[in-house]
Amino acid sequence: MRLLEAHEFLGLWLLTVLVSAESLQTVVKSDKGVTVTVSTELPSDQCAVCTVSGVNDTDTSCQSSFTLVPEEEVKLLFRCSEPVDKSYTVTFTQAIECTKDSCTPSTVDTQSIFTEFPRTFLWELKAPEKTVVSLDILGEGLLETSVPCTNGFQYLVTPLKTSSRGQTRYCRGGPVTRLDLSDQATVSLQVKAAVKVESILFQASAGPLKGRTMEVSVDPSTVLILDRDPDGLECEVCTTVGSTTDCSPSHKMLTNADKHSLEFSCPKPQDMYIVKIKKGMECTKTSCTPAAAEADPELFKDFRRSLWWDISVPERTVLTLDFPAVGLEEIPAIEKCKDGNQLSVSTTRSDGSVKVYSYCSGGKVSSLNLLGPTSIVMEVPKDGELDQTMFNAKAAPRGSRSMSVTPDPNTIIIVSRTTNEPDCSVCIKKDPKPVCNPRFLRINEPRNTSVEFTCPQPQDIFIVEINREIDCTETSCSGDIVQAESSLFPDFNRTFTWDLKVVSTRAFQLDFPEPGMRQISNEETCPDEHTYSLVTYLRTGRAIVGTFCKGGTVTTILAKYKGRVSLQVPGNTKMDPVDFKLHVGPETSMVAIVKVNLPRGVSDTDFITTNYPGDFPDNQQMQWDITVPGMHNYTVRFQDHTVPECLSGAVEVEYQKTDKKVNRLTLTDPQPTHQQGNFQMLLKNCETNRTLQGLTLNYRVSVMRSGHPVLCTVDLTKQKVSVQLEKVGSDPYCEMSINSEVQEKINVAAGTTATLSFLDCPKEELRLTASEVIGCQNASLCSSSSLVVPKMVSCLPMPLHSFTWHLDIPSHSTLDLASSTGSLQQSLPGQECDPSTSLHVFEKDGFALGDFCHNGNIQKIQAHANISVTAKANDLSRNSGAFLNISLSQEIPETFIYRVAPNPSAPLLLATPNWPLGMRPFSTVSWIVSLPSQYQAQMQITNITQPKCQDRHTAIKVRMLGYEEEMMSRREDEASQDKLLVPYSFYLNMSNCIPEEEHFAVVTKIVLQKKNDLLAILLGLAGVLVLLLIALAVVCIITKKKKKERKDKESSIYIGKGNIFRPGDQHFTKSRSDNDSHVYASIDETMVYTHLLTDSSYADSLQDRYNGMQVDSYQTFTGPSDGQLPVIKEPDEDPEMDQYNTFLDPSETFIPSRPRTPIDRQDSLGFQDRRMVDNELYTFKSTGDMNTIRLSGVDMEPQPPITEETL
Repeated sequence: MRLLEAHEFLGLWLLTVLVSAESLQTVVKSDKGVTVTVSTELPSDQCAVCTVSGVNDTDTSCQSSFTLVPEEEVKLLFRCSEPVDKSYTVTFTQAIECTKDSCTPSTVDTQSIFTEFPRTFLWELKAPEKTVVSLDILGEGLLETSVPCTNGFQYLVTPLKTSSRGQTRYCRGGPVTRLDLSDQATVSLQVKAAVKVESILFQASAGPLKGRTMEVSVDPSTVLILDRDPDGLECEVCTTVGSTTDCSPSHKMLTNADKHSLEFSCPKPQDMYIVKIKKGMECTKTSCTPAAAEADPELFKDFRRSLWWDISVPERTVLTLDFPAVGLEEIPAIEKCKDGNQLSVSTTRSDGSVKVYSYCSGGKVSSLNLLGPTSIVMEVPKDGELDQTMFNAKAAPRGSRSMSVTPDPNTIIIVSRTTNEPDCSVCIKKDPKPVCNPRFLRINEPRNTSVEFTCPQPQDIFIVEINREIDCTETSCSGDIVQAESSLFPDFNRTFTWDLKVVSTRAFQLDFPEPGMRQISNEETCPDEHTYSLVTYLRTGRAIVGTFCKGGTVTTILAKYKGRVSLQVPGNTKMDPVDFKLHVGPETSMVAIVKVNLPRGVSDTDFITTNYPGDFPDNQQMQWDITVPGMHNYTVRFQDHTVPECLSGAVEVEYQKTDKKVNRLTLTDPQPTHQQGNFQMLLKNCETNRTLQGLTLNYRVSVMRSGHPVLCTVDLTKQKVSVQLEKVGSDPYCEMSINSEVQEKINVAAGTTATLSFLDCPKEELRLTASEVIGCQNASLCSSSSLVVPKMVSCLPMPLHSFTWHLDIPSHSTLDLASSTGSLQQSLPGQECDPSTSLHVFEKDGFALGDFCHNGNIQKIQAHANISVTAKANDLSRNSGAFLNISLSQEIPETFIYRVAPNPSAPLLLATPNWPLGMRPFSTVSWIVSLPSQYQAQMQITNITQPKCQDRHTAIKVRMLGYEEEMMSRREDEASQDKLLVPYSFYLNMSNCIPEEEHFAVVTKIVLQKKNDLLAILLGLAGVLVLLLIALAVVCIITKKKKKERKDKESSIYIGKGNIFRPGDQHFTKSRSDNDSHVYASIDETMVYTHLLTDSSYADSLQDRYNGMQVDSYQTFTGPSDGQLPVIKEPDEDPEMDQYNTFLDPSETFIPSRPRTPIDRQDSLGFQDRRMVDNELYTFKSTGDMNTIRLSGVDMEPQPPITEETL
């Protein structure tokens, strides 16, 4: 009773739940012989099928599935939380029973109920043996398909109800109008919801089963096997030979015969049988027979076929299969090819194992190289296309590799396989037969051993371990720990291992050279492919101390008792090991002690514990001795750690500094931050619960400088100056930044502001340079100026190394550069400048004119280009004067013009621009050389490099100022003199061609010499004598005339001062010393100088004829005087020419007209040399310079200077 009440309560609760959901109520009745089942896959509390009965439909019974009783009406209620048309399915099942000649029912129809739901109509066929049931399709035919139908109708035909194998899908709209089936077959139709189905679909009929007969021929090398699908329908296959018939229900093998008569007991044996066609192929080491795999494409074409080739291959032979028709693509063995054509290749390896590969067509693989006996299987679907030649087979001896190996003493070599493919063995050559192993080889004898691999590239299959054992005493270790280079197996992946062992109470110590080692995660590899690892062996087992790479902070590691150092080096990598040293360390109870030197500057260094990320050993300790650089702070941060469950003891972290107490912390306590000095960190573990996570620790030590940076704000907003700073020293800890960004080079542009910072940077580590752009675009508005270093920012801690002026001029102007101190000197070998201050002059693109300094022979440089000048000094900021004066002048035809005034006391060197590298193509340079009077120049080309010209020629020309003829003209292809004596001021011109090879560079030397021109002297004397003769003749005539007049008429003359004398008085009462008897009113010059005309040598005639004879001197007559004679003020000497102007008049070419040649003062008749004594010969008193006086009262015009106008 209680059970009934509970059942009613549950039904009531289910009905209550379903009332709130979507519902549908209908009354239905199934036809006779049709089983209708309505079901849902949703849980019963969400969807259910309920029968409604009783008075006023008050009785309901709900379940997930309900089957209608044929020909019985029932009222159903569908309640579901989801849409009902998607929540229920309806299945109509009907049997078609046939005899040998008829079927019931003969027409297959459908019932139009439950159209709101998806429906499946299922017909099950029953027929006697060897009876075929034919279903003729009414209406549209069917189309075989493998994809779902889109019109809502999907047919499925199953040959055997108990198996889903051989199912065939059909859609409407195809050529199939009849389905021939047998007993136990099923036909189903799946219809979507709300799709209308025709009432009659098939016409069913039955008849006796008619089999299929065919004839086949089998060649001697082929075996043909027919196997029936065990899950398919029964179908016998019979062969007839003569009068004998042999039948088999499932299997038949056919061998060599011209014709085999086959008879199947079923109409479609192609659906029941699979045909296997087996062929054989034998290969030697050089060829295969047959060489091609041939197949008959039409043999059993409508059957599923498997074509087999069994290929025998000798040992150490490579079988090559070429597929000419179509490429292959390898697929996993579990996958199937889309077109049904699938190739399987199986090979038998030397160890007896079989490897299978699967391929589909349509790939890029056109050939296969196989080892060992091989089987090829080609699966072809029904009606599949097949090429007559499947593949071509070739055989060749398999390549091998041999090498001789001689291990060092106490060294073991182990060769082991890392991959299963391809088949390859490693062998030791011994008589009478090599000893081979496909996986492993060990060599431990220190003698020559021949090793052979049975594959050509064993380095892709095997790895090599080279092990050495090193035993240490209590004080030392024997043997070298590392070899510089190992020649064993250079192209194999190698692992070098050193097994280290010391006394059980001691530790072994590994010292690493600079720059130390860097610890990495145990799963990582090093960038240089040299990965080191250190393992120590504890009583509890193996412990990994760490994995390391070259270049880090770890300098020393001490590990307990026994351990192994490993170095992994990949193949084809030159071994470059760290030359670490092995020593016997002190007694220790630690697992390991790691000594670390942290670098200067900002750095983060990571460390991990032993076995990380595995568990640290129980009851063990590990220590890090960390050296921190001075003036640096360190911070310890635990990045990742796990705290174990301790059964005894506790996990502790101890920090200790020299002469300070130990600071004990836990893993969760705050660790040291911003501290200074070296420290030790000790990690202690407890006895842990090994069923849980153990102790792990990954921590980082961060270091930063504790110093204070030098700050400087550079404000260039009101200046045209740019500032550049560069690190030139080797101190890696010098750090400079601009606006908080660390840089190696800093540029503060003109018109901007920047905040600079310098941390730990000595002055000598930095170089400060500055530059300024001086531009002028309109020549008429450009004024002369000077190059002066502006005042730099005072907060910059380093001196100014150089300052560069970039001078931009108008295109049709010339830039004039002149020294502010008077002249310049070019720095050349043998004519060096003071290195403390220099001027580097170059064009805008970097083409150099040269290096210059002050106080030289160059008065001006003219450049028809934009020029930059860089001044260098020990500290330019202290130089307040101008370096150069700059101005603009008219355009010149040359690229550069130098105005030079040589010094008689020293030679002068002139070099072409950019010497010694060479002039710019098609450029021209000239030197205007002004010589002092009485000097001539010895010009010599001391160094010349001539190019091979591609266009035009180089030229060197020398021409005196004012002369049109050239004293020298030389091309690169002409031989000419290298020395030239030039008597007057001249110009030197050089021009370049377009070089094909080499370059054009010249150094010219100029030496001044005193003039000694005898011809000029003689000509001058002759001219003077002629003038004197004329003067004497005039004086004589005048004297005679005056004497005559005096005789005719005498008169008295009164002179206010002096003595009174009578005219005509011929006697003097005074002595010669007291009177003026030696003063002449006139001199008969014809008598005084006549003897000079008889000798050509002026100096010799003076000395020979008048040696020691007193001769009175000539003085201008002034009359007797009581006082001093009046002083005649002589005019000052003319100033020396101290400058040279433009060489050419702007209107002329570079071949100037001859200028006016001035006459030297000493050659003028209006001057007398003060060095002359008062005698007839005017003999020199001294050898000093001439000092002229005027002999005439008439002022002479001063000699004009040499200017551009005079040239």
